[in-house]
Amino acid sequence: MAKPVYAVSVEQGADVQAVQFQHAHTLLESLESQNVDVHYQCREGYCGSCRVQLLEGDVHYNEEPMAWVNEDEILPCCCIPKSNLKIKID
Repeated sequence: MAKPVYAVSVEQGADVQAVQFQHAHTLLESLESQNVDVHYQCREGYCGSCRVQLLEGDVHYNEEPMAWVNEDEILPCCCIPKSNLKIKID
């Protein structure tokens, strides 16, 4: 069964980039494969350095992250989209 493909709108400063999530274990992997620059360190949800703001959409965490995140934030290193997303990277 094929995994769903979701549209991901990425805001970085004044730039907005449209990418797709498909065939990746995490949102971070998908963003990297499409040349979206996201800061990261642990890649497992411990440090929180990949934290981005979730403007629209919903995600599923493969495992609950250890790093603390605000209600409007996600950790791309350990989640996958459940819908189309709009995120903001500082």
